[in-house]
This record gives sequence, C-alpha cells and structure tokens, in this order.
Amino acid sequence: MMDATTVEPAPKQDPKTMKPVRQRLLARPPATTLADHLGRHGTLPLSRVGTLMSEVRSAGLRGRGGAGFPTAVKMLAVAENSRRQTPVVVANATEGEPASAKDKVLLRSSPHLVLDGVIAAAAALGAAKAVLCIERRDVDTVAAARKAIAERSRWDPIAVEVALTPSRYVAGEETALVSWLSGGQAKPTFAPPRPSERGVNGTPTLVDNVETLANIALIARYGADAYRLEGTDDDPGTALITVRGAVERPGVYERPFGVQLADLLGEAGLQEASGVLVGGYFGTWVSQVDTLTLRFSRASLGALGASPGCGLLAVLPRRHCPLQEVSAVLGWLAANSAGQCGPCANGLPAIAAAYAQLVAGERTGRALMSVERWSGMVAGRGACRLPDGAAQFVTSANRVFAEHVERHQLRGPCPPNRFQILPTPPLGEWR
Repeated sequence: MMDATTVEPAPKQDPKTMKPVRQRLLARPPATTLADHLGRHGTLPLSRVGTLMSEVRSAGLRGRGGAGFPTAVKMLAVAENSRRQTPVVVANATEGEPASAKDKVLLRSSPHLVLDGVIAAAAALGAAKAVLCIERRDVDTVAAARKAIAERSRWDPIAVEVALTPSRYVAGEETALVSWLSGGQAKPTFAPPRPSERGVNGTPTLVDNVETLANIALIARYGADAYRLEGTDDDPGTALITVRGAVERPGVYERPFGVQLADLLGEAGLQEASGVLVGGYFGTWVSQVDTLTLRFSRASLGALGASPGCGLLAVLPRRHCPLQEVSAVLGWLAANSAGQCGPCANGLPAIAAAYAQLVAGERTGRALMSVERWSGMVAGRGACRLPDGAAQFVTSANRVFAEHVERHQLRGPCPPNRFQILPTPPLGEWR
C-alpha cells in the first residue's frame, strides 16, 4: 500500500527575503479541505490567466502522464483551434499504470490544487466545460474529488464534472479518453486529428494529467521563475515519484527533477535488488548498479533509453525471479490491448506466449529468439504506444536480467515467487 504522508523537504528560499518561494504539490498535513488549501496557497488569481500560457511556456512544464509533451504547446494548439468552437478541458486521473499511485495520492491529499489547475486552464482557454476522469474502481479517489468539487462549486466559474472511466490499461490514453467521453469505447484512435483539433464531441480539447494541472495551478500563483528554482534546466520543477517493491518505506515522494536515483532509493530504504523498473509498464529496466549514476531526468535516463514516464520506480528483490514478473506483465499487457491493429492483436500475445515458454525453461533458444523477433516487429506500428512500450519493457528486461535468462535456458524454471511486485489487476469493460 502506498504511503500518502511522505514528508517533503522544504523548497528553496529567495536569497533576498529568505522565504520559501515555491510551494509543493504534496504537503504534510494534507490540504484536503478548501480552508486548508486557501490557508496554504491563497485564492487562485484568475485575473492573471491571460498570461498563463506564456508563464507555462516560460516555466518549461511538461506533461506528467508519461509522454512528457510540452504543456504550453498543447495549450496553444487548443487555443488556436478554439476560434470557432468552445474548447473542453479534461483532467486525466485514470492512472492506468497499476504500479503507480501518484495521481491517487495527489487527488486525495491536494484535490483543490488539481481543481485550481483545471479552472485556471479552462479560464485561459475560454472553456465552458471541464471533466475530471477517474478510474471507476478507485472509489476513495472519486469520493475525495467529489467532496472537493462540492465544497467549492459555488465559487468556481465553471462546473467540473466527474466521469468514471473503464478499468482498462489504455483507457487513459488521450484519444481513448476522448472517444469514451464522446460516447464510444475507451480505445485509442489513429491520429491525426489530435484531441487539440477534434476532441470531445468534435470540439478542441485539452487533455492533461492531474499532476500537470496541479503544476499549472502553482505556476498561476507563483510564476515561472519560482517554478524553475527546482529541477534542471531541461526538466524544471518537481516530480511525484512512486517507489515500491524491495524498499522499507514505499510511497509517493515529491522530489526535484535531477535527483539521484540512488539517493531517492536509499531514502526509501533500498534493499538488495536484481533490477529497477523506471517509468511504468511502458518503461525501462535498469540494474542496481545503473542507479548509482542515473538521475531522475529525461537527459540522464535517456542515456539508457529510459524516461521518467509515469514516475514509477519499482524495485525487484534479489531473491526473486524477475522473469516471472516480466512474464506476468507481458500477459497482462497483451490481454489489455484494444485489439484494433496487428501489433496488438497478434504481436503482443506472441511475445507473451514466447516469454512464458522462456520462464518455463525452454532450452532451445527458440522462445528467446521469438521474443526478440516479435519485439522488433511491433515497435512503432500500433494505433497507440502500447506495442512500443511492451517492446521496450521486454527488451530492457532481457538486457538487465541476461544472467537469469541464461539460467532458465540451462537449468530450467525457478521456483514460483512467493508474491508479485508488479500488480496485474482484473480487466474491466471498454465502456
């Protein structure tokens, strides 16, 4: 279970006033009520939303849903396409990554900061409708969001609607979300057009992760310069990072971009590990040795083909068969595909089946060759990025766990793991 009460270090101070100049997304105690939120941040300065997109661009904010797309570029695209149609703002809290907890923790501990970001973005774009999308099985987060919306509804200039999304991995992909909100299935669609051009019911739509929107709220209040006081030049600000697995203190940590992975994992109580998954099920496996030099930033992680992704660090314990974990996730990803194109309908099941044979101790090498062949074939060919993510996930696993792969081929299967680190929840419907 993720700990929502991780103590965050104090933000940097202004050298002239010696006062903190940037507030954090998470705080202790959590600011769950409107009074607590206003006491911490004050009222949202809606009079300044005319310059919000410029501030967001100066701040260098990137999306926190996984892709890391520049937020200002997305907002400006929606604004340009909204000259004839009123846009829609969609706050994405579906958190399809089963091992991630950052969006849940954020909405439960700082719901009003997220809603401020929704309202600020809507005001800047001239939107008349805003929707907060939460996975329907996440009843605690739904309750926290609805309570916060009700508490502030009489003051907000537009109403925020809560939509309970299907429990599928790709349902949170932005085109899948737009399709579902428009009355279709929660399956990705081919682009273009992008949601910024034709989104919910054909209107220009801004789809942003809730952590992104909470950062917009901070930028609206404190400005781009304060936002850039933490992080790196290329990745300014802080990130919400879920740490789980073989650590003594799992939880969601808010840390500046550029933090050493070894420092963060050490703070979480890292135990002896066979590998660390960075960025989620679309992510990349790295060795414990790799974490000694890597920083949590796009530039540093990119050297190994990794990225911050959804902000996940999942640690596998040393005495744990990593191939069983990889196989379970591959089977789950294959079952979660929309089945709309060949890479998902044929490629992912083939990869999962071959990897299961490898885990079972197939000794001819054919299973491994099949995994490698199919992984190369599916990359870059899907309607969404699911095939790419699965290929990166398994390719990096074979690199980091090469000794385990060889051991399975020479000695047969390992005993079953006593527990599973990476969750594979039951599948839901597409509607």
